Amino acid sequence: MAWGGFGGGGMMGGGFGGGNRHGGGLGNAPGVPFAGVPPEYLERIEKLFADEPEFEVPTIRFEHRTPDRRPLTLRRLIAPHWLALAVAFGLVLVEIVTQQAGPKITQVAVDDGIMAGEFGVVLVAFFVYLGAIAGNWASGYARHAFTGRLGERLLFDLRLRVFTHLQRLSLDFFTREKAGRVMTRMTSDIEALQQLFHDGLVNLVVQALTLAVVVGILYSMNPELATVVVLGVVPALTVLTLWFRRVSDKGYLNVRDRIADVLADLQENLSGIRIVAMYNRQRHNVVRHRNIVGAHRDANLYTARAAGIFGPGSDAIGVLGQALVVLIGGNMVLNGDLQVGELMAFILYLTAFFAPIQQLVQLYDVYQKGRAAIVKLRELLATEPSVPEREGAHDLPPIRGDITFEGVTFGYEPGIPVLRDVELTIAAGETFALVGPTGAGKSTIAKLVTRFYDPQEGRILIDGHDLRDVRLESLRRQLGIVPQEAFLFAGTIRDNIAFARPDATDDDVRAACRAVGIDELVERLPKGLDTPCHERGVTLSSGERQLIALARAFLARPRVLVLDEATSNLDLATEGAIEHALDVLLEGRTAILIAHRLSTAMRASRIGVVEHGRIVEVGSHDELLAAGGRYAAMYRTWAAQGRAVPAAGGQA
Repeated sequence: MAWGGFGGGGMMGGGFGGGNRHGGGLGNAPGVPFAGVPPEYLERIEKLFADEPEFEVPTIRFEHRTPDRRPLTLRRLIAPHWLALAVAFGLVLVEIVTQQAGPKITQVAVDDGIMAGEFGVVLVAFFVYLGAIAGNWASGYARHAFTGRLGERLLFDLRLRVFTHLQRLSLDFFTREKAGRVMTRMTSDIEALQQLFHDGLVNLVVQALTLAVVVGILYSMNPELATVVVLGVVPALTVLTLWFRRVSDKGYLNVRDRIADVLADLQENLSGIRIVAMYNRQRHNVVRHRNIVGAHRDANLYTARAAGIFGPGSDAIGVLGQALVVLIGGNMVLNGDLQVGELMAFILYLTAFFAPIQQLVQLYDVYQKGRAAIVKLRELLATEPSVPEREGAHDLPPIRGDITFEGVTFGYEPGIPVLRDVELTIAAGETFALVGPTGAGKSTIAKLVTRFYDPQEGRILIDGHDLRDVRLESLRRQLGIVPQEAFLFAGTIRDNIAFARPDATDDDVRAACRAVGIDELVERLPKGLDTPCHERGVTLSSGERQLIALARAFLARPRVLVLDEATSNLDLATEGAIEHALDVLLEGRTAILIAHRLSTAMRASRIGVVEHGRIVEVGSHDELLAAGGRYAAMYRTWAAQGRAVPAAGGQA
């Protein structure tokens, strides 16, 4: 296993404060965050490092195409590990045989030893009993250790498979699906399977095999009594089990849905805690969460009531079976048709017959929870990306940056178009701005260029390549985007700036900081580039987060750059300070600026006005002012608010 941050130099690397791992540098080496290691510990530390195993860096392959489209089932999940399961099955057989040897040994000790007055037989039975106990302990230990590792391997593969599939899904899935419900799939549902793999699945096999072995032994001992047990107990248990399966199927699926609602509401409230506090919504939110948790409680009570009927009901049937055996078997002993030792062994085996049934009752409850979790995970893994990578898609070669929209129509919902028959050409190296009212479709154009979505009609080309014909990885590594709300990950400032280029050196990162003008800001931070950046960058101002996002985009070196209102969160002073950074950032690249501030749009060589899903005007700032159309009206409104500056052509 390899440890590392986003940028290869960050969170985990470096040993003791950046010092060397080996040699004498541990005592007083520069970078060690304390005065020194006591001499008596140096030898132990060196030995620890010498014995520390080396882990190979795992090879991770990611494909945008779903590699396995078959529905997820418990059988398919386990099938790749059939050899390990065969070994576990062998250990289970040994465990069952040694476990069920006791009653037969007891029978021999009573009938051939005690009743016959042969103490030697009793002594031999004693040692055989000890051997069976030792064999049962050894096989049980081996089985638990082996199946525990197997269960963890299964869960590891499943967690990785679900996470990889989430990385594969398109943006629209996360737009319509609550984050808390997605988290439920990775937490609660997999935890239900963890309980099944660790405690349930192998035990289910153990108890089922035990039941089969005991039934065989009972019939070999006394077919009449065995038939009484089987006909008196099994049909009633079968009817009760079928009822419980029908009821619990419905109940546990409902439980999985309700816990998803609980986590979704929790996640939403934690994300919006500032707004909750600002508008005094705490009481209302507690009431709402109480109702959601109440629905989860009711769903659990439904399954608990069903289990409350199933468990005691099966116990009652078992006790009734034992009573029948005592009645009929006792009469057979009195009539001389059965020996005392045989009856004792039969009753002991009868206890061994009902113990697995009681275990199966409890395990069936675990199985039903795991089965409900499999259903939910199957639904998630069956979700196909709405922006698929075509079979046979080719790598996009290094691009110049010519972008063409040909008759593009697109809507997020069927029948409700956001863009209508858009025709647009952006030349390589050109800075093109999109302006217009909120909801006109500006950001949608940017999302189509980056292929977060595919148009329902028409096509989008870069350098003549239809975006649907190229591999997503080769497209995205040549595109860059700076959104309106910059997202920063938990890690260091260095990790976040080098996010798109983990192999970037510190000199590369510092050069990016200088280019966008945040080198002084970084130097003022307590640890410079190594300053921790908490989740979402909450310890930084919105302007600082945006500047870091600009540095991240600069370091990525994209051929096409999309700035989606990237300066809207900056005050005027900060905006002025980064104008030179934008010049550096946009130089030699095709750039699309989504802008509300006309001061940003005026930096573009051409401007497109978007209204009602159509591009109604295209031209330079001066050309659009001279045309006296929609842009000119927007500019006059903006100028009336006292924010206008003289245009390049002298107009204001």
